[in-house]
Amino acid sequence: MAPSLTDILRSVLTVFCLFSTENSRSWTEAAQMEYEYVTCGSIVKLINQKYGARLHSHDIHYGSGSGQQSVTAVDSTTDQNSYWQIKGKLDKNCVRGEPVKCGSTIRLQHIATKRNLHSHHFQSPLSSNQEVSCFGENGNGDEGDNWAVVCSTSSWKRNELVRFKHVATEIYLSMSGQVYGRPIHGQKEICALSSLSNANQWKVGEGIFVKPSESFRAS
Repeated sequence: MAPSLTDILRSVLTVFCLFSTENSRSWTEAAQMEYEYVTCGSIVKLINQKYGARLHSHDIHYGSGSGQQSVTAVDSTTDQNSYWQIKGKLDKNCVRGEPVKCGSTIRLQHIATKRNLHSHHFQSPLSSNQEVSCFGENGNGDEGDNWAVVCSTSSWKRNELVRFKHVATEIYLSMSGQVYGRPIHGQKEICALSSLSNANQWKVGEGIFVKPSESFRAS
């Protein structure tokens, strides 16, 4: 008895699904190898090593200190306000797709509000350490937006713990461990600290990673 059209279609779809699964797995493995580095232009979430929370901001301003846009940390893995784009330092663009070198200076622009991660000599609201804020309209800011990437390899690797050293004041993006009440109940304080600890170590979480340039991969 000849197979029906339904049987034939079912067989074709089964083979297609198996082929697609294998190709998907191969593509994923290749992508992980190709995207080993964090590159200029990538949009990422940053996870604190000690507290496991993601660097976050929103259009809510501090009620004290600078009065600028507040920066916090959240436990949520899906909050869209935790995405940051990696850009070159003030007045100097980085090459899109080029791996970020350890020791180089970058800016982190908050995707939702287009303001830059910033610090300055104001006290943070909860711990009275140095305040971290978001500053500048549409990415325009000042020298307080520059952060040096401190890591142990030649370029920032996606699986590597790094620190961000504020260039102007020479202290590190950190978490204090203190938690806010209203209006941002449960969110955690971000500040800047001079002492080194795992409270100022960060790793890359979710993100959109710009493909490394051909010139880098060929070198």
